[in-house]
Amino acid sequence: MIPGPFAYHRPTSVKDAVSLLGSLGEDARAIAGGHSLIPMMKLRLASPAHLIDLSGVADLKGIREDGRDIVIGAMTTQHELVGSDLLANKIPILRETSLQIADPQVRYVGTVGGNIANGDPGNDMPAVMMCLNATYHAVGKTGERRIAAREFYQGAYLTALKPGELVTAIRIPVPAAGHGYAYEKLKRKIGDYATAAAAVVLTLNGGKVATCSVGLTNVAETPLWAEEAGKILTGSALDAATVKKAVAAAEAITSPASDGRGPAAYRTKMAGVMLTRALARAKERTGA
Repeated sequence: MIPGPFAYHRPTSVKDAVSLLGSLGEDARAIAGGHSLIPMMKLRLASPAHLIDLSGVADLKGIREDGRDIVIGAMTTQHELVGSDLLANKIPILRETSLQIADPQVRYVGTVGGNIANGDPGNDMPAVMMCLNATYHAVGKTGERRIAAREFYQGAYLTALKPGELVTAIRIPVPAAGHGYAYEKLKRKIGDYATAAAAVVLTLNGGKVATCSVGLTNVAETPLWAEEAGKILTGSALDAATVKKAVAAAEAITSPASDGRGPAAYRTKMAGVMLTRALARAKERTGA
């Protein structure tokens, strides 16, 4: 299929991009890597009259430390996340997750901002960002505001962004040194969306879980932060009975669709299996 006609704009600053979005209104769409929007345009499921290409906005790229946080520009590619020594040392779950997104060709162009901002429940980064308690920087005509990742996703392709706003960066508090982490993803083939996936970040103190955060991918209309599961695990030694109870709590908040990846009940159970695996691998990585 061939997309419908559109006008192409390539701003070089965030200010210009926001100005274009504001002046062109609902007929305009911003494009990052394009791996979500372009296929929809080819299928005529999206027909923007104006396409605003963000690839020329240098301020939207890069990875840097800011106090106790890591700040990642929205136009930073998955390939750049994989190659970042800073992330490998401070927040290695991001590299692990990026390596499970699509394939190398896509990762060279696909951006972290595009992955988190369009509200696709099948994307991998949103649940990981919720697990990490990340915050998104959003800029619009009234200025910048910050939105917690755990409050950003409101439905399939529905987010807390206001008309004319752009996600410009992701701010992530650095987990404690020696933390354990894992992103476990079940998929039909390389490059596919998850049948179900689970992200875990935890710390141990004296053999007991001091902190634990759990995110789930593609088992509801939004990514999920399994808060109750984390609470159940906190204070435990990750014994089998407690893990089973936490997995049940995580499964209880899922509501996947039955589709080509399997029946809903199967996908819910696979979310539990992925969480069990992620907990075991996260514990191992603490050195306990």
